[in-house]
Amino acid sequence: SVKGIIGLNPRDGVDVVKFVESYTNGVGADGIIITASAKTNDIISQAARMSRKRGRIILVGVIGLEMNRSEFYEKELTFQVSCSYGPGRYDENYEQRGQDYPIGFVRWTEQRNFQTILQMIANGRIDVKPLITEVVPLSDYKNIYGEIAQSRSIASVITYPESQGIPSSSVTVTSKSFQGKKGVFGIIGAGNYAKMTMLPAMKGADIKYIASAGGVNSTALAKQFGIAKSTTDHQEMLKDTEVDTVIITTRHDLHAQMAVEALAAGKNVFIEKPLALNIEQLELLIAAQDQHNQAVNVGFNRRFSPHAEKIKSLMDSKAPKNIIATMNAGFIPKDVWVHNLETGGGRIIGEACHFIDLITFFTGSKVKSVCMSGLGTNPEENTDNACILLKYENGDQGVINYFSNGNKAYSKERVEVYSQEKVMVLDNFRVLKGYGTKGFSSLKTKLDKGHKKQFQLLMERAKSGGAALIPFEELVNTTKASFAAVESLKTKQWVEIG
Repeated sequence: SVKGIIGLNPRDGVDVVKFVESYTNGVGADGIIITASAKTNDIISQAARMSRKRGRIILVGVIGLEMNRSEFYEKELTFQVSCSYGPGRYDENYEQRGQDYPIGFVRWTEQRNFQTILQMIANGRIDVKPLITEVVPLSDYKNIYGEIAQSRSIASVITYPESQGIPSSSVTVTSKSFQGKKGVFGIIGAGNYAKMTMLPAMKGADIKYIASAGGVNSTALAKQFGIAKSTTDHQEMLKDTEVDTVIITTRHDLHAQMAVEALAAGKNVFIEKPLALNIEQLELLIAAQDQHNQAVNVGFNRRFSPHAEKIKSLMDSKAPKNIIATMNAGFIPKDVWVHNLETGGGRIIGEACHFIDLITFFTGSKVKSVCMSGLGTNPEENTDNACILLKYENGDQGVINYFSNGNKAYSKERVEVYSQEKVMVLDNFRVLKGYGTKGFSSLKTKLDKGHKKQFQLLMERAKSGGAALIPFEELVNTTKASFAAVESLKTKQWVEIG
């Protein structure tokens, strides 16, 4: 810079613009770094007036950014926002999968910045002790957090009492006895599906464990739904002989692996969906089920809707059928994990499988071959705008339109069944209408996608025993059909189901 580094705080009562002009003999600052946090636009204006012609302004903090064009135009200023921590921030491949940037091309990454700062603290080149405003015992945490908005503290240190023995990975939330009971559940995953859909539908179930990676979400849900224990180690429920059924609601890439572990532990399994993300995972799961012969269930809930059951009852099981299912799925940004083929599998494998199963339920047959076309001239493997054609062993046909470029005002899900001069039209699992169906014209309900009945049946089977809710062979066929759809997109031809 013109004359070194200047640290200024407007709160000190200094006219920062005049100070910089004086300090630089009227030239202005070469570079200005803004670390303030304020809603006002005055700060960015001050920075422009403090700068020399063609100077640089870098924003680290959060301020109002309604800029005065003339202040920037006349001096030809450069403005840049600095991302926190450094290169790698918000890059899922870097932060979640450990794919580092080559040091020869990116010297200072997020991790290397942290490493360097820690080294400088360790060898005394950076002294952080003067920054510590107060040291507070954990029991007095409210002294910090209770006044955090008004506090002028820079850094507060919380001291923890010395640990007594080895910390436990589980906490008892509600004292319950499960001795001698059947149908005792353990849940792995404490996300929105568990909170908003599954647990409300499982009212009255005997749930001994709920697990989450950090423990915070699982403990909150345990308190809300009367679950006995919260844990960060799902292996604990697998070792517990009182637990006979494990429910898996984690990210998609963990479904098959955790199901194999649960089957090996002698547990029945319920997997939210999908069953697996690739043929290798599926084959491991098939082998585990063959070896241990436990019940495997997948959350294909739509076949348990009263609307789906009514359609099934009104159609001749042997009559040929054409079935069209359209999902106005809605847009999800490309950086969300469901699109990632390794963790989410894409929306065709991860979500369209619902409709493959539903059409299979209506046909009473298995998918024989699949053809999928994606939107655009060169659709990506994880496209969520596609048309899927299904040919069944009994000759029935299915079409799945899975679109993410529609409007929210239109129904999210629509199903049409054509057979024997009859037409059944289901609108968003609220209204079912029949045309040419003697004695039936319509069925109207609140939104009912079958979740409640599915979990009621699961709870009954867990207590009394019996087969899985959906034959395992159908689950495997549906999963293979979803894989075949993606394969068809890549090969641009029909794919036979093996």
